[in-house]
Amino acid sequence: MANDIVLLCITYYIIAVVSIIVVLNLIEYFSKKKYKSEIQNMDVEKNQIIDSGIMTELSKVESLTKTKSIREKYNLWQKEIDGMKKELEGSVNDMILDADFLLEQKDFKDYIRKKINIEIKLYEVKAQKERVFEEIREITLSEERNRVIITELKTEFRDIVQIFETSKDTFAPIDKVVELQIETIEKRFQDFESEMEKQDYVSANKLVELLDTLIKHLRTIVDEIPPSLVMAESIIPKRLVDLKITYDDMLKKGYQLDYLNIEYNIDEINKKISDIMSRIRVLNLEDALFELRTILEYTDSVYTDFEREKIARKEYEESIVIFKNKVKKINEIMNKLYGKVVDAKYNYKLSEEQLSSLDELSNELIILDEDFSKLSEAAKTTSFPYTRLNKELEILILKLSRVEERLQEYIDSIGNMQEDEKRAREQLVDMKGLLETSKRKIREYKLPIVPDSYFIELKEAVEAIREVNKELDRKPINIDVLNTRVDTARDLIFKFYNTSNELIKSAMLAEKAIIYGNRYRTKKQYIDEGLNKAEILFNKGEYRKSLELTLNTIDIVEPNVHKKLLDSYEKNSE
Repeated sequence: MANDIVLLCITYYIIAVVSIIVVLNLIEYFSKKKYKSEIQNMDVEKNQIIDSGIMTELSKVESLTKTKSIREKYNLWQKEIDGMKKELEGSVNDMILDADFLLEQKDFKDYIRKKINIEIKLYEVKAQKERVFEEIREITLSEERNRVIITELKTEFRDIVQIFETSKDTFAPIDKVVELQIETIEKRFQDFESEMEKQDYVSANKLVELLDTLIKHLRTIVDEIPPSLVMAESIIPKRLVDLKITYDDMLKKGYQLDYLNIEYNIDEINKKISDIMSRIRVLNLEDALFELRTILEYTDSVYTDFEREKIARKEYEESIVIFKNKVKKINEIMNKLYGKVVDAKYNYKLSEEQLSSLDELSNELIILDEDFSKLSEAAKTTSFPYTRLNKELEILILKLSRVEERLQEYIDSIGNMQEDEKRAREQLVDMKGLLETSKRKIREYKLPIVPDSYFIELKEAVEAIREVNKELDRKPINIDVLNTRVDTARDLIFKFYNTSNELIKSAMLAEKAIIYGNRYRTKKQYIDEGLNKAEILFNKGEYRKSLELTLNTIDIVEPNVHKKLLDSYEKNSE
């Protein structure tokens, strides 16, 4: 049995080894086949790089080698093609043979490295061939292509010339210069025809590029010179004259405009226009139209500055009136307030801040008035524009408004003291009335015993009212202390009032409950005992305990008796 197992394991081992060998051989076979295919493809690609297409195009150039420039290019291209052929048939072919040898030796690692080098070399030669091919076609196709381009350029040129001829008067004084430019372009068209007849396509190509550039420039000339001339010779000079007149007029009216540097800028603009005109005369239009439009925008901005100054002057003059009226109003309020503060000092205890605030506000007002005087003087003696003066005055008015707000807060604080005193006296009368009402109710009901807690709360309430009276009798009154005393007294009076009402209510309900429960005394002994205890508590002044005991006793024979008694009490109270 053991021998059979060993034999079986050996058999499985041999089968596994054979299978691995077969798989490895298959992988090697298919890999080699794939690599062989790659070598064949590279060899085919090598032979197809220098194909009949490029040789055909080169033969077309050979027939055009009458001119020196084309003959030189032909020789150069022929040399490059020969060099590519030599490299393909030499080093590239050797590399392919080496790769095939490595494959036969099953040296796949070196083969892959060699294959990459071959692909790089083929790519380089192919890129060189494509460049040469395009350069050759540039010549072989130039006649047809140049004819198409020249036709389009001639059409555009005629359109531009037509525009120039119909608006020739707008080009003065440089219309002759533009005509010379047109003649130059016409001459270049003739040169092109001459080169095409000689089949000198290299020179013809250069002329096509030159004509394209010249016509684009002519288009710019026709589009930009008329508006540039109008702006440089008419619009801007007139605008500058009007600007100078407006500027001088505003100076006479007292406007300070030095910050605008108008005269200097006008001189600089005139220099710039002279420079632009010099460039226009030689058809150098680079940035000319842009610079002229920038000058126009500047003049517009100056007019905007003029209008801003006029508005600022009006606002400044109006703000002066506002400032003076505010100062006058605040001074009047302060003068009146000083008298009130004297009375307030006698009647009320003012804080250090309250005592010093009015003087501080007065000093701030004096400083603002001095700043206003300085500003007014600066407006007369220095070159400050109204826009700046107005901003400075706005700041002063803002500060003045803050002084006014703080002054109003100060007035409110003094007025609040008077209101607090008045309210305290009114509340004192109400509290005294409430105290007397509570005492009268207790006297009217004639309780057998009044609890000590009642007298304690009464004493506290009377003492609190006395403290309020003391504060009101003080000169000066400390409003904060007075308000505290009033709040304390009010709380104690309400507490005493609620205690009195609760005491009377409990006593009345307890008495009614005992009287009501007497009807059950003879029926139940425990009711008689309970009511007797309740009477004892009542006579001791413990009315709430008496009420609770009575209700609990009666509730045994008559549930919900509490609600019945409460309804009866509320009816009697009404």
